[in-house]
Amino acid sequence: MSRALPKYNKRRVAVIGGAAALALTGAVVVTSALAGETSGKNGTNARTLASPGTVSCPDVASRLPAVPATAKAEVDRNLALLNTQIAEADKRLVDTVGQGGPNFVNNAILGPLKDKRVATVNRIATAIGRTAAKPQGLEALAPCTLNGGGVDVGGVATPGATAGQPAGNAGNNGNAGNGGNAGNTGAVGTVSCPDVASRLPAIPATAKAEVDRNLALLNTQIAEADKRLVDTVGQGGPNFVNNAILGPLKDKRVATVNRIATAIGRTAAKPQGLEALAPCTLNK
Repeated sequence: MSRALPKYNKRRVAVIGGAAALALTGAVVVTSALAGETSGKNGTNARTLASPGTVSCPDVASRLPAVPATAKAEVDRNLALLNTQIAEADKRLVDTVGQGGPNFVNNAILGPLKDKRVATVNRIATAIGRTAAKPQGLEALAPCTLNGGGVDVGGVATPGATAGQPAGNAGNNGNAGNGGNAGNTGAVGTVSCPDVASRLPAIPATAKAEVDRNLALLNTQIAEADKRLVDTVGQGGPNFVNNAILGPLKDKRVATVNRIATAIGRTAAKPQGLEALAPCTLNK
């Protein structure tokens, strides 16, 4: 049988209940602020580190012509690879929240993804072109964008940036505390790549102009990478050089040596294994 509470106990319960309600209200206010309420200082819509956005890329499959039966397996494999590349880029967006400077997403994620997609769509076009008309213009489908979640700082989408921080650096001054390029801001080194020209077979006259043009492009790519080493001293974390310079360079070289092999293969035996010459190293 329940017994009525004394009056003073009722008052105590009321006070405790009111305090609990106030605490809950405060928690809701704090949670709302962290989740992206408008900042009173500058009106910027702050996003939490849990929402870096996702990568959005043009669809390739829908832009292909009829795929010959002899090319279907290779085309399907590379279409699946395009999806894998996007998933890997989405994972990197999450894993690298708060890293790098204002161009980190473009340099370390979207740029390398574009280069990988260029190489992949070139393989698709080459596979189809062996027994049918080779599709043109697929490289225009390679660039991707950052879709939602990231904050656009100075025209560059940066995941996880928060209001009131310096442009796009997510509060870490862009260097993750280790001085960027292999931890040495005084001697950036140069890029060292395997020589491609010396590994080529006899080049048919009909392919010489295209091969020479792509060999020159390989040199240009190395020069650009060397310049980026100098321009980005002190940026990024311990993997910045690999992710933002050597990785993209490898992908560009893969696409370039594939074009060389394809040019030769139109009128002679297509050279194999040139992709093994794509990776480069940092030469201090």
